[in-house]
Amino acid sequence: MTNPEILEEKPIALAEVKNIMKDIEKRDEELGLLSQKTKEHMDAFVKISAKDYENLRKGLEGLNLTRLKDEHISKITDFLPKDVEDLRVVLQAYPLTLPKKDQQAIVDEVKKIV
Repeated sequence: MTNPEILEEKPIALAEVKNIMKDIEKRDEELGLLSQKTKEHMDAFVKISAKDYENLRKGLEGLNLTRLKDEHISKITDFLPKDVEDLRVVLQAYPLTLPKKDQQAIVDEVKKIV
């Protein structure tokens, strides 16, 4: 059995996964069981388009918050918090503290898209 080598590890948002699934669907004639389940999940839960995702990602990166990493941005784009309390819930799994003004700035960026 071969041992796969991990070349790069980076967080991927659900909107990106949905685009990847579209490419796979075009490439393959028929999706496998896991691919079909993944596609169904993406269709049910992804709320924004790829264009909106890119705009939101650029907006969040444009805030220049040094503590906000790619994994945090991916989670924010997945859950689209509507207020500061929702943002806290989304980010509670990470050891991350943000000032109130930064939290509000993130929520304002999300509100521009949603």
